[in-house]
Amino acid sequence: MAERRMFRGLSGRERGDSGRVRRQAWNRILAAWRRHRRVLAAGLGCILLGNAIGLTAPTVVRYAVDDLARATTAEKFFRYGLLVIAIALGQGVFLFWQRRLLVGMSRDIEYELRNEFFAHLEQMGPRFFHEYRTGDLMSRATNDLNAVRMLVGPALMYSVNALVVFALALPLMIRVSGRLTLLALCSLPLVSVATKLFGARIHAHFERVQEQLGRLSARAQENFAGVRVVRAYGQEEAERRAFRALNREYVRRNLRLIRLTALFYPTLAALIGLGSAAVLWYGGRLALQGTISVGQFVEFTLYLARLIWPVIAMGWVVNLVERGLASMGRIVEILEREPESRDVATPLLSKTDEEWVPQGKIEIRHLTFSYDGQAPVLRDVSLVIEPGETVAIVGRTGSGKTTVVNVLTRLYEPPPGTVFLDGRDVREIPRARLRAVLGVVPQEPFLFGLSVAENIAFGADSASESEIVEAARWVGLEEEIRGFPEGFR
Repeated sequence: MAERRMFRGLSGRERGDSGRVRRQAWNRILAAWRRHRRVLAAGLGCILLGNAIGLTAPTVVRYAVDDLARATTAEKFFRYGLLVIAIALGQGVFLFWQRRLLVGMSRDIEYELRNEFFAHLEQMGPRFFHEYRTGDLMSRATNDLNAVRMLVGPALMYSVNALVVFALALPLMIRVSGRLTLLALCSLPLVSVATKLFGARIHAHFERVQEQLGRLSARAQENFAGVRVVRAYGQEEAERRAFRALNREYVRRNLRLIRLTALFYPTLAALIGLGSAAVLWYGGRLALQGTISVGQFVEFTLYLARLIWPVIAMGWVVNLVERGLASMGRIVEILEREPESRDVATPLLSKTDEEWVPQGKIEIRHLTFSYDGQAPVLRDVSLVIEPGETVAIVGRTGSGKTTVVNVLTRLYEPPPGTVFLDGRDVREIPRARLRAVLGVVPQEPFLFGLSVAENIAFGADSASESEIVEAARWVGLEEEIRGFPEGFR
């Protein structure tokens, strides 16, 4: 059968409104978080409590420094040291649990999404797999899902951590000196602008990287599957050149993304460094003038140090978010594709007809069928095959022989009122029941990586060992299989 194979545009998604795609991606992510809201709430609570405990340490250090100026006793300094150690241990416990809960949640979401993705692929018809290359689908099921996991777990954890640190530390910094706090935060607007500009570009570049990875994976998968054809026609060198070209483009796109992120992080560090330098200059003056004590100055710098890492981490978080959204968009594109055909709402067969066994009369009435909606493969075909008849359909390649089998089994949906089994329109027979009473031998044999017995019993999970052996005997394979080193196993 000469079918026209359609390939989706290299972008891997419909070229529509990017804002709509982002909204759909966020909706999916929010729904996943809602399903795990208890674990999410516990993890966020650990972030809050851990930071609340940790931010008491600068105050302890302030008292220790001020007491040092008053020549306090060594015993008192020892108590300060024990208190700081206790604070660190308390914060460490909550740090462990926030990671355990939130990173564990991200693994659960990845597991659920991968199962949903695979189950959805299992429902799609042949037309879908003519549009999407196998390697591209494998890339979405692995690399894209990993990027989504990093978004729903680590990116969430670090972004919430940054917000909590800011919310808790700012009032404490203002308590020390409002003017010093304003000076420390003067670079934040520049950080926000840089994050916005770099984030959009990172998103676009990561999409291009994932698209190219899909092409690369598809090329590799097709060569693995068709290695005999490649070698039979002596195309090894040509395929190597094609693969190298795709691989070179993948590296080139990755290097562009790396250059962008490599510029992003130092930019954030430089902007934060400006604020820190201003604090050291102005805060030192305030301490020398006696406006604030040396202990307060040290306390303030410790709070500022607590803010620096979350701000720098936000650069990494932006990278994770944009990567995750781009990948979620590619996954949502697949999940939103409806199966090509569904069973009608009220099939002709009722629940009491589950044991229905057809007599075998096949009738096709004026069937015209097209794979692409344009050039018909079959045009006004009519035929009747009576029960018990053996009929061979012959014709040149591309004449539609396999298409007749495809529409009879509803691998491709025929037009209404054109294909009948025992006088019943096959569209009105539940697909699972229809295929349970029809046996089809595909043109291209395929074996799963299972035992011979499991391959024979595929689709009949309840088949006994004797039934499997009987099936092999019926097609003349029993003796040959028993000659294998492991037989049916």
